Amino acid sequence: MAAKSLASCIFCKIIKGEIPSYKLVETDLVYSFLDIGPLSRGHALIIPKYHAEKMHETPDEYLSATLPVAKKIALAIGADDYNVLQNNGKLAHQEVNHVHFHVIPKPSESDDEGLVIGWPTHKVPQEDLKKLHEEILLKL
Repeated sequence: MAAKSLASCIFCKIIKGEIPSYKLVETDLVYSFLDIGPLSRGHALIIPKYHAEKMHETPDEYLSATLPVAKKIALAIGADDYNVLQNNGKLAHQEVNHVHFHVIPKPSESDDEGLVIGWPTHKVPQEDLKKLHEEILLKL
């Protein structure tokens, strides 16, 4: 679903001021605020002011306005280490069906603060990687 706004969307309601938030930065295209269920101190969300469920449905001008805001927030938080996270779809752990980016400070090596992830890599034969590379290049 892609539209300027969706009445039933919690993030669209936050943008309109119908639901309160701890706003950080707002531009014509982007709204950001503190996450109310943070993984660590300073965890923030950056949302395009365009309702789309997935990143590939979001107009480029909204996406290109997002990372400068994420950068400002990361600097303001003052964390040396942090994650910028964006999920697309339920299987990819997207909880709210409106494109959003997280800035999540990682203040320590502890699994008690910040994003905790596994990275289950797979061994792929070079021939398979080459074939995949060619397939993707044809679509780009």
